Amino acid sequence: MSVTFDVNFAPSAALNGETAIALKLADGPAPAAASAVDPAGVYAKAAEVARFKAKSMGVLDIIAPQGSPVDRLLVVGLGKGADLTAHDWLRAGGIAASRLGKATSAAIFLDAPGLTVTGEQAADFALGLHLRGYAFDAYKTKKKDEDDKPAEKTVKVTIVTTAASAATAAYTAAKAVAEGVCLARDLVNEPANVLGPVEFAARARALESLGVEVEILTEKEMGELGMGALLGVSQGSVRPPRLAIMRWNGGKNEKPLAFIGKGVVFDTGGISIKPAAGMEEMKGDMGGAAAVTGLMHVLAARKAKANVIGIIGLVENMPDGNAQRPGDIVTSMSGQTIEVINTDAEGRLVLCDALWYCKERFKPEFMVNLATLTGAIMVALGSVHAGLFSNDDALSARLTEAGLATDEKLWRMPLGKDYDKMIDSKFADMKNTGGRYAGSITAAHFLKRFVGDTPWAHLDIAGTAMSSPSNEINQSWASGFGVRLLDQLVRTNYES
Repeated sequence: MSVTFDVNFAPSAALNGETAIALKLADGPAPAAASAVDPAGVYAKAAEVARFKAKSMGVLDIIAPQGSPVDRLLVVGLGKGADLTAHDWLRAGGIAASRLGKATSAAIFLDAPGLTVTGEQAADFALGLHLRGYAFDAYKTKKKDEDDKPAEKTVKVTIVTTAASAATAAYTAAKAVAEGVCLARDLVNEPANVLGPVEFAARARALESLGVEVEILTEKEMGELGMGALLGVSQGSVRPPRLAIMRWNGGKNEKPLAFIGKGVVFDTGGISIKPAAGMEEMKGDMGGAAAVTGLMHVLAARKAKANVIGIIGLVENMPDGNAQRPGDIVTSMSGQTIEVINTDAEGRLVLCDALWYCKERFKPEFMVNLATLTGAIMVALGSVHAGLFSNDDALSARLTEAGLATDEKLWRMPLGKDYDKMIDSKFADMKNTGGRYAGSITAAHFLKRFVGDTPWAHLDIAGTAMSSPSNEINQSWASGFGVRLLDQLVRTNYES
């Protein structure tokens, strides 16, 4: 069941039958909230019996005794306070959300003895609440343990901190981030029979309500532009392709920042069809486009002071009688020709036309593309890091720093001439796969041929956007990976 949190910040709170949550440092005294809700001293005894040492993200759960003003007291450990990062505050918020159970209200005391909480940290804690509360249950008609239909639950939360005023100001941006991440998760979780290219484009169009300018190119318009690579992928599907261009004009930078996403709403592999086992997960092959759409929501909702372009190529890769074949040669918008060796290497064909279009039309300051592009990146990095490929050291460093700050971590992979020549073709300017070895690297080199001198980075998020391990802030199959990372990149480096 999805949980919505109605959050407010206050310097104090009157307790009356709520769940109370307090934070504690490993080397600090008992939280003041413990004595306030526990005049009988049960906290100290419970901590001793449970051997609660307030290690990072450890929890002590106490049913409050008779006479206490609250029903439950939860104490969340923070470990050593000096080591706390912004992501730790998200994790703490997620832990708190996970322990609320059927509570409809809670008072959370953030100011642990020995720790001064800032407004940003309090807002990050609230962001953790929201992210952990997400669940995708739109198609469930019954709960596991009840006969009634699931409904979204709302929990009223008062976060008590001396930084209440600063936290309230910071919370606007934090809530925007939560909305953007949850939008991206929704898009990836949606089944492909519901979310086709046209329907995805409509979700992008909905951002107009936030002030985003949205333009949708149809199959006819893309044909006139010469996007033969993208259109070749879509020709086996009865569902027409779309290219969505989203523009947020909030800054003074003449050259916009550009983010491009792969949006293959379902990928059978085409004629080079995938094995049946696990193919249902290919509804998530539009994780890059979902992240870009979520990012544009965040930037508009928090009124980011930057001019930003988001472009998503939306197709379905199907194997009907009109589908492209291995050995076909297509002409991209750039005029470069591509021999299609494997129709399951389709995402790069979508992205190459989107990248070229973005470069030529908008002359951006940089381009960052996101794609669930290769299984090879999962062999290399698992689901811990996304692969980072770039032609620009400064952009690469900024992305890496943003990944460390948000815990959406990136690992830079190599590029080089010896890899590039692996995609040379006997019959065309290039082929769309270099073979089994260095698969994620040759895929990046394919994209690199369409960016020219523009600073560019490619994020291969195949291992992180979907089916990644659950954690304190996400229990969903879709993670929304990339939204927080890219918002951090923009916020830290490029806002006027």
